[in-house]
Amino acid sequence: MSILDEIKESFRKGSVLTRLIYVNLGVFLFVRIANVFFFLLNQDFSLLNWLALPADIHALAAKPWTLITYMFLHFGFLHILFNLLWLYWLGKIFLFYFDERKLLGVYLLGGIFGGLFFLGAYNLFPAFTDVIAFSQLMGASASIIAIVIAVSVWAPNHTINLLFIGPIKLKYVALISLFMYVIGISSSNAGGNLAHLGGAFWGLVYALQYRKGKDMSKGINKLIDSLAKLFKPKQRIQVSYKNTNADDIEYNRKKNIQQEEINQVLEKISKSGYDSLTKEEKELLFKMGK
Repeated sequence: MSILDEIKESFRKGSVLTRLIYVNLGVFLFVRIANVFFFLLNQDFSLLNWLALPADIHALAAKPWTLITYMFLHFGFLHILFNLLWLYWLGKIFLFYFDERKLLGVYLLGGIFGGLFFLGAYNLFPAFTDVIAFSQLMGASASIIAIVIAVSVWAPNHTINLLFIGPIKLKYVALISLFMYVIGISSSNAGGNLAHLGGAFWGLVYALQYRKGKDMSKGINKLIDSLAKLFKPKQRIQVSYKNTNADDIEYNRKKNIQQEEINQVLEKISKSGYDSLTKEEKELLFKMGK
C-alpha cells in the first residue's frame, strides 16, 4: 500500500477530528505549493483572495463561499501548527464528553459565527473604515475556540497540563483566553481576535443550550447529510430473470418420476409384503411419509 493509499484509508476510517485535521493540512499544502508556481511564473498570488473571508460586504457578495472556506485556510507554518495542536488536544477532550457529529457542528458553526463577528465589527465600527477594503480573515481559530469554550462550560473542572504552567482547569483556560481576545482587539490582529470572540460566543451558547437538552448542531449536520447524499454514487440494482416455464417443467418431471417410484414400491408391498422391500425402497417410502 502506497503512502497516498494509507492517507486515504486513514481519512476514510478516521474520526471527524482526524478528518478536520487532514482537511486543514491538505488545504495548507495545496495553497503553499500553488504559491510556489505563482512565484515562478511571476504572477500575483490570488488563490488566498478566493478562499479568505473579506471584511468588505460587497466583496463577500461576490465570494459567499469564503464564510466557510476561510476556517480551513492557513498560510503561515506556525499559524497552522498551533491551530492543529490546539484542535487535536481540545478536540480529544470534547469527544470525551460529546460525540463526533457535535464536534463537526460546533466547529463549522463556531467558524461561521467567528466570521459574522469579524464582518459585523469591521462594517460597524469607525476604527476599521480605513482598512476594511483590504482586510481578510483566515484560519481555524474561531472554530477551535468554539470547541474550547463549549467543553469548558460543559466540564469546567476538567484539568489539563499546559507546558511551563502545569495542571490547570478548563474554566481558567477559557477565561484567560477570552480576556486575551478582548484586549487584543486594539492590536494588529483585531480581526482575528474578533473572530475568536464570535467562536467563543457560539461555544457558550451551544453548551448552555445542550444543558437544557437542545442540540443546536443538528441542523447543520442534517444539511451535511443531505449534501453528502447528492454526491454519493447511486447503487445499481441488478435484476435477474428466471425462466419460470423451464423451472415448472423440470419440477413436474421430477415429481412424475418420484411418483412412479412410489407406485412401484406400493405395488411390491401389495404382492410380497413390506419385508420384501430393499433398504433403498424402505428409505424412499419413509421420506415420502414425512
